[in-house]
Amino acid sequence: MRKPKISGLPPSVYVHKRSGVPESFILKRLNSTKVLCKITATPAEVWEAYERELQTTSLDYTVSRLAIDYLGSQNFNDLAARTQKDRKIEINNLVKVFGEMKPDNVEPRHLRQYMDSRGENSKTQANHELSAASVVFAWGYERGRCKTNPAKGIKKFKIKPRDRYITDTEYNALMACTEARLRIAIEISYLCAARQGDVLQLTWEQIYDDGIFIQQGKTGKKQIKEWSNRLRAVIDEAKLLHKEFASTYVINKNNGGNLTAEGLRSAWKRAMLKMEQDYPNIERTFTFHDIKAKGISDFEGTLSQKQQFSGHKTMAQLNTYDRKVTVVPTIGSSTK
Repeated sequence: MRKPKISGLPPSVYVHKRSGVPESFILKRLNSTKVLCKITATPAEVWEAYERELQTTSLDYTVSRLAIDYLGSQNFNDLAARTQKDRKIEINNLVKVFGEMKPDNVEPRHLRQYMDSRGENSKTQANHELSAASVVFAWGYERGRCKTNPAKGIKKFKIKPRDRYITDTEYNALMACTEARLRIAIEISYLCAARQGDVLQLTWEQIYDDGIFIQQGKTGKKQIKEWSNRLRAVIDEAKLLHKEFASTYVINKNNGGNLTAEGLRSAWKRAMLKMEQDYPNIERTFTFHDIKAKGISDFEGTLSQKQQFSGHKTMAQLNTYDRKVTVVPTIGSSTK
C-alpha cells in the first residue's frame, strides 16, 4: 500500500480504498490496522484522530512507536521494494521483544542477549535484525526520539561466505530434470546474473530490441542485459508458454499470472527428486541462489567487466559470487 499524494499526513497514516474509491484514513501498525476517520476529514481532523489513537494505545513513547514512525518516514520509503519487505520483517521481530520498552531503556547488553538468542537458529538473520535495529535507533536519535543508538558497537556474527559452485555437469543434469518454467527461470538467472525475484517479476515490457531490461529489486541497479543467441532462445521458449494462457509476465502460470516463489520452490523440489533418480552420483547441495553465482563465475572478461555484468557496487560484493576456482600457471607449465 503506497502512501497517497496528500501532504501533511501523520506517520504511517494512509488512504484506504474500497473498489478503488478512497473511503477512509487508516493508521497502519506493524501487526494491525486502525480506521481513524472518513476520507472527508480535514488534515487537522486527521491529526486529531491520530493523536487521540496514540494516547489511547500508549502514553509512553515506546520502541513500537519508534518503529511505526520509522516505517512511515521518507528514509524507509526511499529503500528498494525488496529491502522494504525484508526490513519490515526484521523490525517486526525486534518489536515482538522490545516493543513495549522505551527506546532509552534499551541497552547494548539487551541487544547482545537478543543476538545470542537469535543466533542459535540463524546467525545471518540475527545480523540482519541488528542492522535493522541500528537503522531505526539511528533514525530516532537524529530526530530526538532517543538519546543513544544501543545497536552501535554490537558485533555481528562472523558468517562464512557461501562458496558452492555449480559445475557444468551438475548444471546440465539439473536442466535435464526440470519442467519448462523452472528451466527458463534458471537459464535467465544464469545468463543475466539475475536474482530469483527479478526473474519471476520479469514482464514482456522489459524485453527490448537491444536486450532485457532488469532493475534489481534489492539494489535498484538498472541494466539492459545484451542479447546473445542463447538468451534469445530461452525467451523464444518462454513465448511458447503463452499460447493458451497469455500473461504480462515472461514466465507465466498455467492459469495466468506469474510463476511465484512458492511455485518455483515446488518445481525445484520435483527437479531434485528427479535428479536423485536419474543422476544419483551428482550432489544436490546447491540452491537456485547459487545459479547467479555460477553465471558471475563463468563470465569471461576482466574484473571490471565482470563487476559491470554482475551489477555489484564493490569488488567485495563481487567476490562473494565469483566462486570458480582459478587455474593458475606453475613453474614449467604451459601458459596461454
